Amino acid sequence: MKINDEPIVVEQTFNSSLSDVWNAITELDQMHKWYFDNIPAFKAEVGFETEFIIENEGRVFPHKWKITEVVPLKKIAYSWNFEGYSGSSISEFELFKEKDLVKLRLTVIVLEDFPENIPEFKRESCIGGWNYFINQRLKEYLETL
Repeated sequence: MKINDEPIVVEQTFNSSLSDVWNAITELDQMHKWYFDNIPAFKAEVGFETEFIIENEGRVFPHKWKITEVVPLKKIAYSWNFEGYSGSSISEFELFKEKDLVKLRLTVIVLEDFPENIPEFKRESCIGGWNYFINQRLKEYLETL
């Protein structure tokens, strides 16, 4: 992923309440059920930081998140860095009430180029991962509430 790439945008509409969707994307115990089950801590507070490791095909990716913006029930954004790798991005989760539904728009903005030679940092991989998390995992999770 490169700075000059268009932002990645993934949208999904849920037949859920605004508070249910907000809680799913900001409360640690709920995030474990659809997102990453090894996030050690998470608080929807600007400046909060957390770190955890994801392994894929023998490669280790130490995730480092820092909350950069919080507007309760509307928006949360956090930076993504991977210790030991160049590259940085911001992921913004925005919620919109649409009649009885809630639309979530995830936007990923690259702030510093990621390495080109690592498959997980390719644009297609990022798009596939976010589609999986938002359109499949989060959707399935919210349907169980």
